[in-house]
This record gives sequence, C-alpha cells and structure tokens, in this order.
Amino acid sequence: MAKNELDSEDYIVELDKVTCPTREQRANGTNVYFGKASELLDDAKKGNLKCTERGFQQSGGCILNFYLSVRVSTIRDAAIIFNGPVGCSHAALGYKELYGAIPEALGKPTNYNLNWLTTNLGEDDVVFGAKDKLIEAIKEAEDRYSPKAIFILTTCVTGIIGEDIESAVNEIQPDIKASIVPIHCEGVRSKIMQTGYDAFWHGVLKYLVKKPKKKQKDLVNIASMLSYAWQDRIEIERLLGKLGLRVNFIPEFASVEDFEQLSEAAVTAPICPTYTDYLSRGLHQHFGVPFFMYPSPIGINNTDEWLREIAKYTGKEKEVEELIKEEHEKYVPKLKEINDKFKAIADKRGSKIDVLGSLGQGRLVTQLPYFDELGVKSTSAMAQDFDNILIDELEDVIDKVGDFNVMVNTFQAAEQLHITEQTKPDMALTCPFQGGAWKREGSVSRLHSLRGEIQENGVLRQDMLVQLHMETFYYKHLKMNHYKDFLKKILVLVLKNGT
Repeated sequence: MAKNELDSEDYIVELDKVTCPTREQRANGTNVYFGKASELLDDAKKGNLKCTERGFQQSGGCILNFYLSVRVSTIRDAAIIFNGPVGCSHAALGYKELYGAIPEALGKPTNYNLNWLTTNLGEDDVVFGAKDKLIEAIKEAEDRYSPKAIFILTTCVTGIIGEDIESAVNEIQPDIKASIVPIHCEGVRSKIMQTGYDAFWHGVLKYLVKKPKKKQKDLVNIASMLSYAWQDRIEIERLLGKLGLRVNFIPEFASVEDFEQLSEAAVTAPICPTYTDYLSRGLHQHFGVPFFMYPSPIGINNTDEWLREIAKYTGKEKEVEELIKEEHEKYVPKLKEINDKFKAIADKRGSKIDVLGSLGQGRLVTQLPYFDELGVKSTSAMAQDFDNILIDELEDVIDKVGDFNVMVNTFQAAEQLHITEQTKPDMALTCPFQGGAWKREGSVSRLHSLRGEIQENGVLRQDMLVQLHMETFYYKHLKMNHYKDFLKKILVLVLKNGT
C-alpha cells in the first residue's frame, strides 16, 4: 500500500460516491486471527485474510459507537445528530468520562460542550421512512446550537431500510447556515473499526475541506482518532514548535475551521497510519497535500525519522538535525541507563523482560522496535485488527525483532486473558476498551488513559507518566522523574527484586 503521495494512486478516494468502501473490501481487513506474525504476513500477501465469525463473542460493538462517536463529539463548534433509535446515541455520553479529567491548564478548550440530538427512530419510521424527522432534527440543531457544522451519524436502522440521507441534506442545506456532513457509519456495514474512521474522513473531505486559498508552509496536519494521550499532544507541539511549525490536530477538540484548512497544510503526518490512511490519500489526490505513512513517532529512532520526514516537506532539514542532536544529548544517556538496568535484570535471570503489548496495527509495527530500544522483548503482541495497509512495515518489524505470536481481536477480553495465561509475560499491557485489568503473579497490567497516566489497582498514579502503551511517545518518556518510577515499578511489582 502507499507509503507517501508518490505511490498513492493504488487506491483512489472517490468523493463523488456517497461514502467509502469498507476495510474488508478495500484492504482485506480482519479482526479474527491467532498465529505467528510471519504466518499473518504470508496470509496477507496471498489475500487469504477474512473477517470470519467467532464461535464465541464475549463483547462487541459497532463502527459508530466504538471510538467514532466520542471522537466526533469533541469538535468544538459543531453539533451531532444520531439518525437512529435513541439507544444508538448512548456512547456519546462517555465523552465526560474520557475527556473530563483533562484539565484546561493542559490546553483542553474551555468551550467544550457536547451538542447532540437523536432522531429517535421507531417502528413506524422503519416502515414509512424518516426523512422528515431528520430534516426537523437538522433545523433543531441549527436553532439550538448555532453550529458551523452538523454531523449526521447513521445507524444500522437507516442502513437496513436504505434511508436516503443525501436527499434530505440536499433539500435542507440551502436553508441552513452550518455545513451538513453525512457520515455513513452504519454498524451493519463492517466489523472493522477503521471503516467508521474512513467514513468520517470521506464526509470531511467531501463537505468540509475547502480549496486552499494559500499554502501555509509552517502548518502540519496531525490526524488521528486520539491514538495518543494528551501528554503526547503537548510533546508534539513542543518538538514541532522548536522547528517553527504549527500543528493542526484533528479531529479531537478541533474547530470546523481546522478541518476547512486541512488543504493548506505543508504535509499530513501520521500518528497511527491505519487510522488516517484514507484522509491522507484524499487530501493529496483532491487538494495536493503531500503525506507520509511511516514511521509513527514511537521511540527515539522512529521519532527521529518522523521529524526528518516532516522537515523534508517544510524546508526544515537543517533545523531538524539540530533539534535531534539537542534532544539526544539530553535523553540518549538516560535511555542507556534504562538499557543497563534491563541488561542487569536479564543477566541475573537469564532472559530479557517479556512484554505483551495491546495495540492497533499501526502500533504493532512501531511499538515492538521501541521495546527493543528499551532493552526488553515482546514474544507476543495483540492488535485490534489487521489489513493490507501495513504489510511491508510488518515484514520490516519481523526482520528487525524476529518472529512473534500475534493475536488479532477487537475487545475480546477472554482471548486477551487466554494469550496472557499461555505466554506468561512479565508485563501485560492493556487498555480499558480491551477488557480492563486483572492482577496476576509476575506481571503488571496497564490501563490506557487519555491524560497519559498509569493506573495501579484502579488508582490513578499521576506521578508516573511513562507511556508504555498506546501513547509510548519519544524522548519525554526518558525524563528523570518518569523513568525512575518506571524502573522501580518493573523491579518491585514485576520481578519483586526490591528497589
């Protein structure tokens, strides 16, 4: 698949279409797999990956309510309409739990309110259609919230009955000041979460992004579905700010204007490439914005290359080498100290600390090399899903760190517990959507938090900001006040060797 704008024509984003294809259709996506990474790679190359039915499904969700709805809800000057039964809007209520703990002192917007409505479809609407209900909801959203954009999130009901959303939008748009953006995220369309993100980006590209009035050479698009913690956001701004660059973060806490000016950026850079592949291609093909897909900025080596890629498109090649040298002088010695500690542990017990990671496929190809930098190993890993987008990158990881077990599943806690008990890692990393945490001898569980905090037995530890899961980001994790706590946790809780 495409690595940057030079080879992005292998798939064309067709904005004349109502929505995007599914990840199953476009990239042979699956969320059901267990085996060696080399076997997964071979099956992907041969086109054998299929999203099959499970014999036992412990938990589930849809492309609307896993991640997407709570992401869209953060857009500051917009309103959301859930076009379906009222129950389909329940996930929007999770926004306070997910984002409420982020203090405004760290940069969370003060005007963050959830503006949402539901068309509350019922049996009569399934039989006779609900176009009028949707039009009334759009009018109500305009009157109640005065938004700059209104996002219409479709549901299984509207998908099954074939509701013509675009017809209603075209009819009412001339009377509405806000831009109306249909997002076709019906749960029955796909089992792969990224299909929902692709559908969102399709709507953004088609209805919100404006033709560039000018190119802003210092503007960098950072697009992801919060595949980073808030601490990472601060770190990205710090690093790029030292290069004299500005960051356009989307979609979380973005304004409608931020979406409109996506076309004016110098480059679109990845945090998680699989989440933003569709947007990156669309911005290049329709608005001329270059992009690159790999690497993601996890660990020192990958972040160095990530910064260098951005520098190529912004004319900052000289400045970036000075920045990298400056950051290395501060943090490489600390990384060496961490390596020495881990080596001492490995020498004492005869093997490296083994970490079981829980991550998306974009993290799969960056987190394992980062573990290698730290001096630990990962004989097993988990991914929420996998598709053809990162075949070459997975092959590169296998070449670098060797073969390993990989489990592909979306939020199946029993499967996660099974691989943990089978492989018996020293440390098992997890996130709240992946089944929570459990206590077991010889390992420690980790919960992903949007502020980038570690939770120990359900209690937030704000003094421990080491990001060893989805937000394992760059030099900041090697700062003295963080890595000492991390090593102490390894020694005390994992190996019980004392402090």
